[in-house]
Amino acid sequence: MPVQSTAGTRECDCLAHRFGNAADNRLRERRYPSDMTDAEWVVVRPLLPVPGWMQGQGGQPEAYCHRAMLDAIGYLVDNGIKWRAMPADFPPWDRVYAFFRRWRDRGLVREFHDRVRGQVRERAGHDALPTAGVIDSQSVKADAVVGAGTRGFDGGKLVNGRKRHVVVDTLGLLLGVMVTAADVGDRAAAHILLEQVAAAHHRLALVWADGGYTGSLIEHCLAAFALVLAIVKRSDNMKGFVVLPKRWIVERLFAHLMRSRRLARDFERRIASAEAMIYWSMAALMTRRLARPHRGRG
Repeated sequence: MPVQSTAGTRECDCLAHRFGNAADNRLRERRYPSDMTDAEWVVVRPLLPVPGWMQGQGGQPEAYCHRAMLDAIGYLVDNGIKWRAMPADFPPWDRVYAFFRRWRDRGLVREFHDRVRGQVRERAGHDALPTAGVIDSQSVKADAVVGAGTRGFDGGKLVNGRKRHVVVDTLGLLLGVMVTAADVGDRAAAHILLEQVAAAHHRLALVWADGGYTGSLIEHCLAAFALVLAIVKRSDNMKGFVVLPKRWIVERLFAHLMRSRRLARDFERRIASAEAMIYWSMAALMTRRLARPHRGRG
């Protein structure tokens, strides 16, 4: 039996089809679990950044469907494949990588991610701009392609690889990420990351952290960014695993990242690519949330 096309694949309304040259290439059928549904595409399409060639910034009109490009990157992040192992029903792998690289270098993936996050927060009954967050780090093993200049050994976790420093809001949504070698201390990375997050989110006033962020960092955040860094410590009387207030929120993000096979280990040669993969993974999570039927609070 032939595969039935969906409304989204039969006539695509992306900018590359409407104003570019994507109509010259065939449309693909939705067949993988990571592919966007029609409901997700309805949510995503208005939030996509406008291509540079439509803003008079040069370049040729794109020749491949934006939805197919997003599905291809989502497939790579979700399944952890190599770029050259891209299935044949997607656009050529080098064109997908060029799309990924352009969005990475121009900050478009973060722009898209932040737009989706604002929609998720508003749907949950929160203001689009967060006022509180949580900071933490995660060390992951690095693949052999990661050079010695961007990898290190985390003596606490006994991990040879890289470290992901993240700040999330109270819903567990990503506000900022910085990838470093695993031997970089949490406080040293937090000086840079919190400065970036505070500049991007002007209403952010409170950030919870664990005991690894104590010391002069607390005074520095208050003086430089007007940001209160509240330390949530584990009591000495506690034994075994204990869920600590606020700190469990960021652990949910780490758990989601590890479910994306491309992020279970760091396979990226460049740190910028490692950070972009995290934004793509979180964007996919949030678009699925937005596509679900909304249930009002009782």
